[in-house]
Amino acid sequence: MSPTPAESRTWLTEEDCELDAFRALVAQRTDAADYPSAERVEQNVPLYDSDRLRALTVTPEGRRSVQAELVRALLDGPGIVVLKRAFTDPAVMDRASETFNALIEEERATGAARGDHFAKPGANDRVWNALDKTAVRAPETFADYYANDMIALLAEAWLGPAYQVTSQVNVVNPGGAAQSVHRDYHLGFLTQERAAAYPAHVHRLSPVLTLQGAVAHCDMPVESGPTLYLPHSQKYEPGYLAWRLPRFAEYFDAHHVQLPLDKGDAVFFNPALFHAAGHNRSTGIKRMANLLQISSAFGRAMETVDREAMANALFPVLLRRKADGACEDWLRRVVAATAEGYAFPTNLDLDPPVDGLAPPSQADTVWQAVTEGWTPEQLRQELRAGAKRRQS
Repeated sequence: MSPTPAESRTWLTEEDCELDAFRALVAQRTDAADYPSAERVEQNVPLYDSDRLRALTVTPEGRRSVQAELVRALLDGPGIVVLKRAFTDPAVMDRASETFNALIEEERATGAARGDHFAKPGANDRVWNALDKTAVRAPETFADYYANDMIALLAEAWLGPAYQVTSQVNVVNPGGAAQSVHRDYHLGFLTQERAAAYPAHVHRLSPVLTLQGAVAHCDMPVESGPTLYLPHSQKYEPGYLAWRLPRFAEYFDAHHVQLPLDKGDAVFFNPALFHAAGHNRSTGIKRMANLLQISSAFGRAMETVDREAMANALFPVLLRRKADGACEDWLRRVVAATAEGYAFPTNLDLDPPVDGLAPPSQADTVWQAVTEGWTPEQLRQELRAGAKRRQS
């Protein structure tokens, strides 16, 4: 039975992914008149001079006006803005880069595996959880770096107050291959089947829970492989299902834009924008970016819940009911109400996404224990080990 129009608006499937509709959407041109605070529009992307933004935002009214313009750009416009000279003190950048490089060298020396979401593990030098590592290792450097006013301007515009910053340092070395095109956190980190299980209104909600950003820690000419973007693609509603489809990936490869960046520039974009890190074709540029993932304060439950204790208490019941003939759906409903079904937040050093876009969730572990008939002690040990992997 084919879905009614109302149903098709509520649930998205791969059949909703029409390349012609996508092509018409991303063929839009960004009108510079819509972004009067920008210096210019380049390759469909508004470029802002950060010193001009600082001058325009000295009053509450001016700040609100600029933030409204930036939100329009990220939501209804091209989905991306570039802030030139977001960081103006080279010494601050250099001290942060030195800290990042020291962390990379120390972690490389340990031989620890480094998973990646959209590239082969080990293809890049990456520091997971760089925010807390930098704060503990170099608190003065951290303070000078994250006191940056442009980060706060964009984060407050997109997310409101009480946002949470996380950071992952990424270095793509000469010869480093490009990432595959993708959307980002949250729905972008789910499998196709899991993403399709969320109703369309969640597909619309997911992008406003996160602000993606990247700070250039070196000059990034095009040959060094700065990130590839497809402006206006964040507005395509079934895009969290479309980006994995070969015809959409091929279109991205043929029509993306790629902007060179200078050291100290920052890029901010809607996480639903189709994008991918580029291929570093240079012979000597180690392309370092501090990838910022800034989260809404509202992505949380009301109460703290000890789901590990709950899972251990319920597991014997699940085993007994399974032996008594309880159906799979019944068992899954109990697991869903008991265990944490989402893999994040986690410590990506200890719990990397090696076998997929996300590590196993607590609920995945409990369900594995149910299906494989683990002993309660086996589950208890694995849940404890999983909890330790997720600790910072």
